[in-house]
Amino acid sequence: MEERACLCGLGSSPGCRCRQKSQRPAETAVAKGKRCHHKRQRPGPMPPPHCSLQDLPVEVLVEIFALLPGTDLPSLAQACTRFHHILHTDSIWRRRCREEFGVRENLQNLEMIGMSYREVYAKLFPYRNLLGLWQLDTEHYRTLVNVLVDGLCITGWKYRPSLNTHVSGPIHFKPSFRIRLRKRKSAKVECMEGLDSRPHNRHMQIGKDRFTTQCKNTYHGRDLPRRLREERGRVLEDRQRYNWLTYRRLYLPPSHPDDLIRPGLFQYYYDTFHLKISMLSFHGKYARVTKITGVSKKTLEIHLMRRIQLRDGEIFGNFNELSRLVQEIDEQVIREQQQQQQQEDGTEESEGHGWQSPAQPSVGESGAAASEEQPVPFVLPMGVRSIDHNYPATCRMCFYGVTLLPYLASPTPGASLVFILFDENHFGFIWELKYFFLYSRVQNTFQNVEAPSLQAFLDMLKNILSSLTS
Repeated sequence: MEERACLCGLGSSPGCRCRQKSQRPAETAVAKGKRCHHKRQRPGPMPPPHCSLQDLPVEVLVEIFALLPGTDLPSLAQACTRFHHILHTDSIWRRRCREEFGVRENLQNLEMIGMSYREVYAKLFPYRNLLGLWQLDTEHYRTLVNVLVDGLCITGWKYRPSLNTHVSGPIHFKPSFRIRLRKRKSAKVECMEGLDSRPHNRHMQIGKDRFTTQCKNTYHGRDLPRRLREERGRVLEDRQRYNWLTYRRLYLPPSHPDDLIRPGLFQYYYDTFHLKISMLSFHGKYARVTKITGVSKKTLEIHLMRRIQLRDGEIFGNFNELSRLVQEIDEQVIREQQQQQQQEDGTEESEGHGWQSPAQPSVGESGAAASEEQPVPFVLPMGVRSIDHNYPATCRMCFYGVTLLPYLASPTPGASLVFILFDENHFGFIWELKYFFLYSRVQNTFQNVEAPSLQAFLDMLKNILSSLTS
C-alpha cells in the first residue's frame, strides 16, 4: 500500500506542508527517522468578499440600467429574474424615450390612456430610423422635412416658406404626415396635406437612407407654389400628381475647430417669392454651399486658398479693381487645372477637386484667424443688385469661388463669384459681379442629424448631386 510523502523526499511528516507524492514501502522505510525541515505555513489572508451586480440596491440598478441603450435592455432582462422585474420600472424607459426619441410626454398623461413608457418605447422603436431631417424631391421642387416625436405621434413637418419671414428669423414648418401610436392596435399613418383637408390614410415604406409614402387620389401639388421660378426666369406650372413621394436622408455637416465658421444650414432669398435653404460644409482647401430646397441646380465652391484682400473695404468701392482681381484668379485657376489634368491624365485625384473629408483641418484661413480679423466697412459695389438690403455693415474676409454645374457626369466649374464672410452667422456671394445674396444661419435646432461616419455624409452629398443630374 502506497503512502503519501512530501516532495522534499523526507517522508509524510504531519507538520510538513509540502506537496505530497506517492511513495513505495521501501522508500517510506528509508525516509523514516528523517525530519522534514519545511516550516508549517500559516494560512494566508482571507480573500475579499464576492461582490456581484445583483447585490446592489434596486435604486442603484435602476440608475445604471437607465444609462444603457434601449436595445441592450431586453437581453439584460434575461440575465436573472431580479433584473427582469427591475426593468419593468417605468422611469428607466422614460429616460430612454426622452434621450433616444425626444419624448416629452409626462407619466400622468400616459396613465390616462393606459400606456407605460415601456410600451411607448416598443411602439417607437420600429420608426427609430425615420427620425431626423429628410429632403423631399418632387421632380422639379425640393424641400425639407423634419420628422420628430410629437407627443404620442411621429410627425413629419415640411418646410413652408413664408413671404413674411426675415432671412435671419426661424424657418417655419407645417405638418405633412403623422403616425399615431395606439395601445392595442398597430400604428396608423395619416396624410395631412393635399386636396383632402382631413387626415386620411397614407402608405409608407421605410428604408435605411430613404423612405417613400403614397396617398391614393391625393393631389399634393396643391401644397407646392403654383408658379415656380427657375434661375433663367422660365415659369414652371406644377400640374402633376404626387401620389408617390420619395424622401432622402439629410445629415448636417461635421465640424472641425479649424473651420472658417461653424458649418450648417443657412437660408437666403434667391427671388422675391420664397426663402431657400443651403448647407455649408468644409473640405480642406475648399468649402461647398449645397442647395437643399427650391428649383436651383447649382452648387457653390469656395477656394479657401484664394483670398481676396479687402484693403480696408476699398475693394468694394472700386468695381473695376474687383473685376480685374476676379479675372486674374479665373485665368490662374484655368492654367492650374490644365497643368493638373496633364499630370494626372484623368486619375481619380481630379474627382471632387481633391476635396478632403469634412471634420479634417481646413487648409487656408482658419476660424481663429477669421475671429482675429478686424472688420472693415462693406458696401455693395456699383451696379450689383440685391433683393435683401439688410446686410451687415462690416465684413471680415473675402474669397474667390465658382459655381459648379451638375449637368455633366462630374461637377464642372461655371461662373465666378466672390464669397464674403461677415461673421459667424452670416456670409454672402457676389455672383458674376451682378447679383448679391445674403445667407443667414438657420436658428432652428434639429435632432438625429449626426452622420454615423464621414463617408456617410460624403455619400449623402453625392446623392444630392446625382439627383440633380438625373
